[in-house]
Amino acid sequence: MHRSRIFTHLKTASVVLASAGLLLVSAAPAQAAVVLDGPVGLGSAATFGVLGASTVTNTGPSVIEGNVGVSGGTAIEGFPPGIVVGGVFHSADAEAAQAQSDLTTAYNVAASLTPVQTGLGELAGLSLTPGVYSGGELSLNGDLTLAGSAESVWVFQAASTLTAGSSSRITMTGDASACNVFWQVGSSATLGSESQFVGTIMANASITAVTGADITGRLLADTGAVTLDSNVITAPTGCDAGSNEVSTSPTITSEAPPSATVGANYSFTATASGTPAPTFSVTTGALPAGLALDGATGVISGVPTTAGPSTFTLTVSNGTAPDATATYTLVTAPAAVVPPVTPVVPPAVPAVPAVPVAVAPPGAVVTPSAAPEKPVGSRESTLPNTGAELTVPLLAAGALLVLGGLVVVLRRRRLGSRD
Repeated sequence: MHRSRIFTHLKTASVVLASAGLLLVSAAPAQAAVVLDGPVGLGSAATFGVLGASTVTNTGPSVIEGNVGVSGGTAIEGFPPGIVVGGVFHSADAEAAQAQSDLTTAYNVAASLTPVQTGLGELAGLSLTPGVYSGGELSLNGDLTLAGSAESVWVFQAASTLTAGSSSRITMTGDASACNVFWQVGSSATLGSESQFVGTIMANASITAVTGADITGRLLADTGAVTLDSNVITAPTGCDAGSNEVSTSPTITSEAPPSATVGANYSFTATASGTPAPTFSVTTGALPAGLALDGATGVISGVPTTAGPSTFTLTVSNGTAPDATATYTLVTAPAAVVPPVTPVVPPAVPAVPAVPVAVAPPGAVVTPSAAPEKPVGSRESTLPNTGAELTVPLLAAGALLVLGGLVVVLRRRRLGSRD
C-alpha cells in the first residue's frame, strides 16, 4: 500500500478515537493513610494504673500509682501486700465499666493508624523518631531509644504478642514523654523481670508483669487478666487528654471524567473521601479550553471551545499526607454537523392554455360558428355554460305571443256581435 494511503488510514483512525472521547488514566490514586494529630485519647481509662477485664492479681509488695480496677470480673486480689498510691479500687462498678469502654475505643483507634514502618520484630538497638510502627510479634531484648520532643507521639502495633526480656530498657531522650507512648497488642503482653518499660500497654487479652518489672505507664487489659509480681507502676500525670478523632488522607472515588463535545454544555463532579473534607486542583497540564474546576466541590464544567485531547493531573488534598492524584486525558469531540433543512415546495399546478378569441373588424356581421357535433351521451354533447340560460325566457316569450293572439281574436268577435 502506498505511504500516503497508510498515513490517511492512520489519521482517520486517530480522528475516530478522538471523536469517541478516549479517556486514559495514567496514574492511580495514592493509598489513603489514617493519622492521629496528638496522643491517643484514653478517656476515663487514663486515671487507671492497672485495669483488667476478668481479674487483677498481685503477688509481693507492688506499688501502683493511679486507680486499680476490673470490669467484667470482680476479683482484685493481693492488696495488701500490694499498695495503691493516689488512686482507689474500682471493682465491677460504673467507673470501671466506663474505663473499659473507653479502653476499647482507644485500642481500635491505635489499631487503625497507618504505620510509617512495618514488619518490625526485635526492637533492641533501635532509636526511633515519632511515628506509628507495626509488626507481628514485637520483642525487646535490649535497649530501645525514643528520641523526640514533648509533643512527640509513638504508637506500636503488635499483631500478636509483645515481649520485653529480662533487664530490657526503654530510654526517652530530649523532652519525650511517657504520656505519649502507646502499645496496641493483638493478644497478650509479658514484661520480663527487672525490665524498665515505658508507655501505656493496651492488650486485647492479658498482661503479665514478672518479678521486679518497672513500668512508667499503664497496664490495661481489654478482655483478660492483669497479673503483677512485686512491680512498680507509675501512671504518668499531667498528660494531654488526647483525642481519638483521626484524620484520613484523601482517596479519589469517582470514575474518570467522560468525553466532551465542542459547543455543548459539560459538567462532571469529581469525588474523594477523606477527613477533613478534601479540596481539588489541577497541578499539571490543563483542562480543555472552556472548562473550569471548582476546587471546593470538584465540579468540572463549562462549554468546550476546541476539539482535541487535553491531559491534566487532578490532585486532591486535605492536609493529611499523602495527597491523591490521578492523570486523565479528556478528549473533546468536534461539534456535531447539522444537515441543512431543504424547504418543501408544493407541486406546480399546470397552467390552462388560453383559448384564442377572434375579434371581428368594425361593421362586420358576426355569425356564430356551429359547434362541432359530439357523440350523443358523451360529456361533451352538452353546450358549455358560456353565459345566461336562454331556455326559460324564450318559452315565456312564446306563451305571451299565444296569449296576445287569443286576446285579439276574442275582441274581434265581441265587436262583430255588436254590429
